[in-house]
Amino acid sequence: MPEAATRGLASIPALLARNVAAHGNKPAYREKEFGIWQSWTWSEAATEIDALACGFLSLGAEIGDHIAIAGRNRPALYWAMVAAQRIGCVPVPLYADAAAEEIAYALDHCGARFAVVGDQEQVDKIADVRETLTALEHVVYLDGRGLRKYDHAAMTSYAALQEAGRKSNHMDEVTRRSDARGYDDTCVMLYTSGTTGRPKGVVLSNRNVIETSKNSAEFDSLQPGDEVLAYLPMAWVGDFIFSIGQAMWTGFCVNCPESAETMQTDLREIGPTYFFAPPRVFETQLTNVMIRMEDAGRFKKWLFDRYMAVGRRIGPALLDKEPVSTLDKLRYRLADLLIIGPLKNTLGLSRVRVGYTAGEAIGPEIFDFYRALGINLKQLYGQTEATVFITQQPDGEVRSDTVGVPSPGVELKIAESGEVFYRSPGVFVEYYKNAESTASTKDEEGWVATGDAGFIEESSGHLRIIDRAKDVGKMADGALFAPKYVENKLKFFPNILEAVVFGAGRDFCTAFINIDLTAVGNWAERNNIAYSSYQELSQHPQVLDTIQGHVADVNASVAQDPMLAGCQIHRFLVLHKELDADDGEMTRTRKVRRAVIADKFGDLIDALYDGRGEVYTETEVTYEDGRKGKITATLDLRDAVVAQQRVAAE
Repeated sequence: MPEAATRGLASIPALLARNVAAHGNKPAYREKEFGIWQSWTWSEAATEIDALACGFLSLGAEIGDHIAIAGRNRPALYWAMVAAQRIGCVPVPLYADAAAEEIAYALDHCGARFAVVGDQEQVDKIADVRETLTALEHVVYLDGRGLRKYDHAAMTSYAALQEAGRKSNHMDEVTRRSDARGYDDTCVMLYTSGTTGRPKGVVLSNRNVIETSKNSAEFDSLQPGDEVLAYLPMAWVGDFIFSIGQAMWTGFCVNCPESAETMQTDLREIGPTYFFAPPRVFETQLTNVMIRMEDAGRFKKWLFDRYMAVGRRIGPALLDKEPVSTLDKLRYRLADLLIIGPLKNTLGLSRVRVGYTAGEAIGPEIFDFYRALGINLKQLYGQTEATVFITQQPDGEVRSDTVGVPSPGVELKIAESGEVFYRSPGVFVEYYKNAESTASTKDEEGWVATGDAGFIEESSGHLRIIDRAKDVGKMADGALFAPKYVENKLKFFPNILEAVVFGAGRDFCTAFINIDLTAVGNWAERNNIAYSSYQELSQHPQVLDTIQGHVADVNASVAQDPMLAGCQIHRFLVLHKELDADDGEMTRTRKVRRAVIADKFGDLIDALYDGRGEVYTETEVTYEDGRKGKITATLDLRDAVVAQQRVAAE
């Protein structure tokens, strides 16, 4: 039996009790509200959780019930997850920005009897689909603003439910249920992003969560004194592991920002020591830095370029504890004093001891930029079905072109098709109500198919991911087609927010590109270029010229790789709209739904391949209030400069 279970730590509530005993007066949660940070110790958090657990029992919650949770990152919603676990229920976190239909699907699929939500927006989404939800009995809301005149027959405020719990005599039953939780009982159910179809409910056990949290925390020596910022969607497995699993295992403090708009400010105020962000966040931060540098004076720009070059040369070596001359150490110290230190402080990353990125491949140039700052940024590879961790990068073995070695307890193998398989203590129990998909994903020996193509380097044991297995293909001439490799290179440029490359079975590759409205808008303002919409700016001749230059640069880079040189982009267009989750073009975790895009914009793909110089198109869009509309545009299609595959031919 695993060590954690033998020590009586067979559930998240058991870890909470241990933390109360060991760290009772230390901060466990912080939240910024109305500009002020509020703090709760482990003892105070446990008291709040107990009151809510008793409140759930007063509503009639039974063992095995599903309790849905939706809203922005707040301590009270994390407590709702633990309170559900205390009484033998299953927390089901949902994406706060999901449309009402997506919420309805999840609530109906899991049969949730209760929902705990953040505010009026979430209440309204449920109200819109309430008639279709036969199992849902009661909604608990945290923020009551705007809800005073609503029908409260099946609604209760979070505070009122806690008060009812405090006045009840249910504490003994809470304790009995909590003590009965075992290592193989369900800890949480999380829905996949639904890249290729309907989201699936991934059932994770206490064993999955605790063993994975323990192993990954020990891998990076996480400590009770560490600080994390909880700002990513609570429905995402990564946030659950960082803000619940690892937080409960190590006893570190979870900090919740006031809003998405204040996240950067709140990040600076907290100064986390352990930080995770998907590539999109690091890309956005770098874009903002580059925009500021464009606006800076000539001397400041010169300083930045000069000392960032010093950082790129010396910073990674210092992080990896490689030999560095005394002179280079002095140079880096000067760079840190003048540029790197202030920049890290502006980004809120001055205290980061361990940083991770995952979810999508990060561009090597972006990755190297943060390593140059002396930030110990590493890559990990994971999935919801693995309870996140499949591979991690050990200190001293950090590279931009691999995702590391197997995490503790993880076994890897590569199928003849090139698909990556893994087996570990974190392997999920099942897809809820979907035995067929469970069987097709996990075999009888516990091996799980990742859906990604890759290989393990013989020399280092590191895993390299090429692309999604279903996306990797062949060009018409037999050359390897791996679109994500090219897309990530394109997204390094601050002007490019998203890219989608096509070419499987074709004679050449083409691409759709989304401009970054912040970066390109800033350029337009500096150059006194007026525009009235994203659509108008995206088709401006100078914008298209700039993107054309970026594509040429990427082609020159891709041509240096003999294996992937055939993936150079021959023709491209800049889309007239941003790819949007509300339009079904991306998942809620910002992953491109390639098949949806290919189907929706088939006319544009045809135009790229038949040589047209422009194309008229009509596109249905979803507005913020849920209304549907249609936008029309005439797009300029351009040829790109293609580098000769001289390296491949040599």
